Amino acid sequence: MIDVRQLTKRYGTKTVVDGLTFTVKPGQVTGFLGPNGAGKSTTMRMIIGLDRPTGGSVTVNGRQYTQHQAPLQEIGTLLEAKSVHPGRSAFAHLTSLANTHGIPRSRVDEVIELAGLQSVAGKRAGAFSLGMGQRLGIAAALLGDPEIVMLDEPVNGLDPEGVLWVRNLLSRLADEGRTVMLSSHLMSETALIAEHLVIIGRGKLLADTTVDAFIEQAGGRGVKVATTEPERLRAVLSGPQISITSSAAEELVVEGLDARRIGALAAQHQIPLYELTSQTVSLEEAFMELTSDVVEYQSAPLSTSGRAA
Repeated sequence: MIDVRQLTKRYGTKTVVDGLTFTVKPGQVTGFLGPNGAGKSTTMRMIIGLDRPTGGSVTVNGRQYTQHQAPLQEIGTLLEAKSVHPGRSAFAHLTSLANTHGIPRSRVDEVIELAGLQSVAGKRAGAFSLGMGQRLGIAAALLGDPEIVMLDEPVNGLDPEGVLWVRNLLSRLADEGRTVMLSSHLMSETALIAEHLVIIGRGKLLADTTVDAFIEQAGGRGVKVATTEPERLRAVLSGPQISITSSAAEELVVEGLDARRIGALAAQHQIPLYELTSQTVSLEEAFMELTSDVVEYQSAPLSTSGRAA
């Protein structure tokens, strides 16, 4: 488990991380999200002791990272895939990590096979593509068979097969009861993998919730209904904790009832329907809405010619 309490980091007068408090629990994948400049990388660096907090605390399985005798066996991390000596082979890089952390040589072979690196294990890491570098970084993160895995942009540069491999790998690790923390800008992938979300902006906590609750709060669970008798249908569907709005003359948007129940009630009262569509806001749409006021680096709008206005 990763436990963050009032974590703060300042560089001079600039506050990069501002009083963050959240917990990454075992048995689920937690998506750690935020716009560029939100403080995600700094937070992850503080978790593993690469940056010292200005205030607050962070523990890994109940201790500060630096207090663990075998930290690689507590938490495996991928923060920068290219942080490998370019002249070393993948095998040599993993072997050196294993030797300095008391990890059996057999484990090196296991993670090489797990990451699909058998054919390039003897090649210099400096010649690796971005995707192969990612696979090597993930292999290094898993080398100690850790209880916690923390990955930053793990699918960056991977082909579709590699993306599916990472997705299945993280889900399996969580199913085994491990703690998994994933930082990514790919909202579609995060929505498929993560169950829990921690979202920050300008160093502050914006949301700490489940994926489903976050999307629902953004208004993503309504049902669009089209009928020639909207007023009759409105009367039939009305009830406590049910919201009904009109999107057009013969259309209603219903919240608080699912499509199956709406269809059954319409049939029971012989009200014709010619559209019944569940509306779901995507994770990306909900994220963009939440973080619209805390985006630090914002692109200029494009003119009709495609150039920056």
